[in-house]
Amino acid sequence: MPTAIEPDLLQTFVAIAEGGSFTDAARRVHRTQSAVSMQIKRLEETLGRPVFVRDGRTVSLTQDGEVLLGHARRILRAHQEALAAFSEPGLEGTVTLGTPDEYAVAFLPAILARFAECQCHVHVEVICDSTVNLLARLEENALDFALVTQGYGDDGILLMRDDVVWVTSARHCAHEQDPIPLALFQPGCRFRQRAIDALAAAGRPYRLALTSVSLAAIEAAVRAGLAVTVLPRSNVTPGMRILDERDGFPVLLDNRVELRRSESARSAVHDCLAEYIIDSFRPHAAAA
Repeated sequence: MPTAIEPDLLQTFVAIAEGGSFTDAARRVHRTQSAVSMQIKRLEETLGRPVFVRDGRTVSLTQDGEVLLGHARRILRAHQEALAAFSEPGLEGTVTLGTPDEYAVAFLPAILARFAECQCHVHVEVICDSTVNLLARLEENALDFALVTQGYGDDGILLMRDDVVWVTSARHCAHEQDPIPLALFQPGCRFRQRAIDALAAAGRPYRLALTSVSLAAIEAAVRAGLAVTVLPRSNVTPGMRILDERDGFPVLLDNRVELRRSESARSAVHDCLAEYIIDSFRPHAAAA
């Protein structure tokens, strides 16, 4: 019988169980996917039993894994409580963070969950808007931070590069229509302009089927087979299909996500959140 289980192994195990994939877990625990796989191998060797059933890209718990999950959560909670009992008093205050919809969906859950674990008395107010509007608010010191698309004025801290891809429904054929129906963000959005410019350069006719500030609305139109859109690869989810040159769609320039900070955001609370944001993107930057 095993004599001890390392907390790091349990943390990774819980991340996979909750996220349903090794890839998502790697982002949450800030390790490479290969390192996460090695951790689970060590855990299963320690227990002498498999904890996951792997079927292609999907991952599910075995019966032993289900049993372990409850124990793992209790152990990790007790571990955090023990560390908190001997740590310095936490920070307090409010921080405002702006982000476009697509970045909020792809990146914020992991960032905020990790930040809240260690700084539970800090209130983070999240404002979703376009990059152009967020930068205007930042200039007015109405925001402390903003995750934005690079290319608008002075550069901030580069967090990651991500492919921008054409996306259609995996079950429909909107991409075969002529003119191509498009679901795009509002005017001023870089993704919108890249799509329009690329199709114009390729001589492919298009029509705007839907325009919205909401990622959810655009995704709904795509999944329903009503339109094609352009998204960062990090926002592509099951049920979507990526289109490329073989489908007649031109290559798009990559997307660069950066962190901007207002001049007034200079407290210890602001420094702490900035460090968490930058650290959370390190696995993405390494993979770029």
